[in-house]
Amino acid sequence: MKTTTRVVVIGGGVVGASVLYHLTKLGWSDVMLVERSELTSGSTWHAAGGFHTLNGDTNMAALQGYTIRLYRELEEITGMSCGLHHVGGITLADNQERFDMLLAERAKHRYMGLETEIVGPEEIAKLAPIVNLDGIIGALYDPLDGHLDPSGTTHAYAKAARMGGAEIVTHCHVKETTQRPDGTWNVVTDKGTIHTEHVVNAGGLWAREVGAMAGVYLPLHPMEHQYIVTDETPEIYERDSEHPHVMDPAGESYLRQEGRGLCIGFYEQPCRPWAVGGTPWNFGHELLPDDFDKIEESIEFAYKRFPVLERAGVKSVIHGPFTFAPDGNPLVGPIPGLRGYWSACGVMAGFSQGGGVGLMLAQWMIKGECERDTAAMDVARFGDWISPGYTLPKVIENYQKRFSVSYPNEELPAARPNRTTPMYDIFDGMGAVWGAQYGLEVVNYFAEGDEPRYETPSFRRSNAFDATAREVKAVRQAVGINEVHNFGKYRVTGPNARDWLDRIMAGRIPAPGRLALNPMLAPSGRIIGDFTVSCLDDQTFQLTASYGAQAYHMRWFLQHQESGVTIENVSDKLNGFQIAGPKARDVLAACTRDAVDLNFMDIRKMTVGMTNCLVQRVSYTGDLGYEIFCDPMAQRQLWQTLWQAGQPHGMKPFGMRAMMSLRLDKFFGSWGAEFSPDYTSAETGLDRFIAWKKPAQFIGRAAAEAERASPPARVSVAFAVQAEDADVQAYEPVWIDGAVVGFCTSGGYSHHAQQSIALALVPRDMARPGLEAEIEILGKRRKAKMLTQPLFDPDGARMRG
Repeated sequence: MKTTTRVVVIGGGVVGASVLYHLTKLGWSDVMLVERSELTSGSTWHAAGGFHTLNGDTNMAALQGYTIRLYRELEEITGMSCGLHHVGGITLADNQERFDMLLAERAKHRYMGLETEIVGPEEIAKLAPIVNLDGIIGALYDPLDGHLDPSGTTHAYAKAARMGGAEIVTHCHVKETTQRPDGTWNVVTDKGTIHTEHVVNAGGLWAREVGAMAGVYLPLHPMEHQYIVTDETPEIYERDSEHPHVMDPAGESYLRQEGRGLCIGFYEQPCRPWAVGGTPWNFGHELLPDDFDKIEESIEFAYKRFPVLERAGVKSVIHGPFTFAPDGNPLVGPIPGLRGYWSACGVMAGFSQGGGVGLMLAQWMIKGECERDTAAMDVARFGDWISPGYTLPKVIENYQKRFSVSYPNEELPAARPNRTTPMYDIFDGMGAVWGAQYGLEVVNYFAEGDEPRYETPSFRRSNAFDATAREVKAVRQAVGINEVHNFGKYRVTGPNARDWLDRIMAGRIPAPGRLALNPMLAPSGRIIGDFTVSCLDDQTFQLTASYGAQAYHMRWFLQHQESGVTIENVSDKLNGFQIAGPKARDVLAACTRDAVDLNFMDIRKMTVGMTNCLVQRVSYTGDLGYEIFCDPMAQRQLWQTLWQAGQPHGMKPFGMRAMMSLRLDKFFGSWGAEFSPDYTSAETGLDRFIAWKKPAQFIGRAAAEAERASPPARVSVAFAVQAEDADVQAYEPVWIDGAVVGFCTSGGYSHHAQQSIALALVPRDMARPGLEAEIEILGKRRKAKMLTQPLFDPDGARMRG
């Protein structure tokens, strides 16, 4: 066994083997994998081996597509069989909500190159004759779906990695991972110590325990999962071809052919977490005792959907643990604040996602960034606020909802409320309908009178529509107020703070008392943040951005930190309110003896009522507005001051539903939608904020300059859509002249203009005034026309006045 290597991958399941292979594929051969037992120990060996592309996140779906296509490549490289069965898969819909979800997914697949299709009952009967079609209104068919041999596939990854120079050591138990003063690692095993630059935790069922060795808490938990293999069944073995997979969300089951019989598994409601106190080290190739009681109702439903099962005997029962994160997606990437430590855990769907996870992690490690946005699986999407007490109920919830309809406006209830601001009880008493972001309770809208305190999950306009319209009207006609707690906030100080920001940010770093909008770019030129940078004095700056990207952004800051610069995340140490609307200045003037002559993009210290505040003249609503920051301990007093002063001016509270409608009036982009690592500044229009003349060689400058000289093929535009009862959410295809040429990044309803709006990426040479298109919403193409000026305050007179 080597004692020095560049990377040590801990864990020999399919994910660890995939990471190892992709590191060699991208050029690193001095890498090794250590496994406590044999390859495939833990969850891999007893997995059902199914694979599919369907995933609500488009990047995850694309990575699943990559994973499935990779298996043929592995077979060609190694000469080994992965036991591939590309039999296709059908996801059933027994109600309109499930069918809407499938229509939305099919629309996304159009521009992704995935050859899925919507099929009706007659086609389902031909493809999957064992399905009882009572109540079925349609399905999504994916020809890529299938299953494989878990052991053979893992060993194919391993052989391909060995062929690339990797070393694999089995029966090697990791005891400690200790970081040296220089940032490298000692991986202490029962066969000796390995010195390495990078550690990859691909520990699977033992990821929690492996992480704890480095002082890392990974939010994941194993759940018991059970599937059944039947005896030989004539309806199966008498077929001329293999039966396709069938996913039945109503029955919370998946079914496929297994030899001459069937295999069916369940995501049952009375589910059970496993190893709550920790995974035993001596567990490996064992199964859990059969437990038919917890799947009794699931089996009863399956007999109705697949009557053939009632006549088939049980050949074997596989009951073992799989590991889940709170939202069901993997935990991948560099651990924030810990140099050289990487996570490749929580990959519940290892044979659908393992290849993509390995590719992304290898790219991240070797190139410093990935080819696509990894937000859905980035380990940094959970902050240091997360705990085992939060993780467990969320994992149970996710397991139970594995086959449930996933709505764009759905708010899941488990482990909530968790984190709240001082305003929680006040807003709750005012009828707040809550959402959650990054573990924090955030008001979506306020219900009045007898209006329900619950938003109906839907792909169409929900029961929040009227309340949102009311709040938008208050902002546009008088003044609205909401919290600024859902901004990430950072304090950057020190003698070198300005120079450092000049290199980190692509835009202008403002003079004292001013603020500037700033893109933050990766070396590739892709967007990794859109910030407001405010200068308090020559050595003190405040940065604001998306609250949910805190760990992601802090990781980037700390990776590039220099001497003479201190960076502090003050997201929860600084709170306050936004007031916006034509009466906003009048309200502020009534609350302070300080002059309120702030120009647009000014920032100033002010005393508002009894509270010392930072006030900056800017608003994401696109209206006249102010962001007022204070110590959270003083927030309730500040609220009383602003609320009382606002009543004569018609002040109303507003939530995130109204905020997202208001920003559409001005075509403002949103983090995670228009602005993400999938796009560049020139594609999205953020290049207008780049300070091209500044001398600093900011990160991503070369790539941005190249795009300036040769603009990218696509550009972001706004469309007015002739929608009915459903608006654009994201990723709907844009049709022009009968072909899909682009897709939507976000959209919604402008209550101010009473118009459905879509923001989309389309070919630059088509983006001209008068452009007409069609946008596919829930299976129907809706006419759309490109807009050339904002729907509100097009010249910015009110916002800047």
